[in-house]
Amino acid sequence: MRTDIGGQAVIEGVMMKSKHYYSVAVRKLDKTIAIDTQKSSSLLNKHAIFRSPIIRGMIVFAESLIIGTKTLTYSADIFGADDLEEESKFEVWLRTKFGKKGEKFLMGMTLAFSFALSIIIFMLLPMWLSQLFRQWIPSSFVLNLIEGAIRITIFLIYMKSVANMKDIKRTFEYHGAEHKTINCLEQEKELTVENVRGCTRLHKSCGTSFLFIVMIVSILVFSVFSTNNIWLRTAIRIIMVPIISGISYELIRWARKNPENKLANFVSKPGMWLQREFTTLEPDDSQIEVAIAAVQAVLKREDKVVSN
Repeated sequence: MRTDIGGQAVIEGVMMKSKHYYSVAVRKLDKTIAIDTQKSSSLLNKHAIFRSPIIRGMIVFAESLIIGTKTLTYSADIFGADDLEEESKFEVWLRTKFGKKGEKFLMGMTLAFSFALSIIIFMLLPMWLSQLFRQWIPSSFVLNLIEGAIRITIFLIYMKSVANMKDIKRTFEYHGAEHKTINCLEQEKELTVENVRGCTRLHKSCGTSFLFIVMIVSILVFSVFSTNNIWLRTAIRIIMVPIISGISYELIRWARKNPENKLANFVSKPGMWLQREFTTLEPDDSQIEVAIAAVQAVLKREDKVVSN
């Protein structure tokens, strides 16, 4: 039975997620691999309405943010990144007073802050900057196009900046290992380092492709809601983020399921280019081993679900 697998790179490791489980494999400082496998419950399995087009994309987006934050925190703990800096008094107080609940609260605050900052930088800031052209360009439609161009420019500058950081390069190498391993699995090849190494590091369902599609879809969606009121424009940008993510998910899903379709390949090209130029790098064999360990751990649990 073929199992759909997705994943992401974490600190010195890879997370792989299937329908019922997710596993995180991290290369520790002593060079051994730590693996943690957890049950994954999704709203998609609760009711048919949650699997409806657009809605399922909104749910996948939200759940990906939550699991991504959890797995990044786990990888930081395992690799020892937390030992490099002393805990703040607030963190110590939360851990002492509330234990695991305090950790969950801190994780929730981190997720909320990161999400809010992303909305401000990539959704609101381009809109605010586009308003500088209003005295020369009265057309809301043209301003939306300018806003979209500014959004894409900010995104590309951001990607170029982080791609030059040493630690981020390591993460992008693990990102490449994740894609290579998934591609090897989807080609039904044996999961060996040699087979994985021979697969491409690009994948149509990558989160990078998703983010770029979000940029394009936002231009189209915001063009429908044209208004000169700056506060209303700001509110629309915030409210429409989940819907835009849902539409973008459907486009990515369609492109992945129609690999021979010329339009699907055209839709996928910008995201594939971003992966090739910025967000994935060729991994070494030790990083491939980590990705294989993560996917094997999650497949082992899925096999038990099927056998039961």
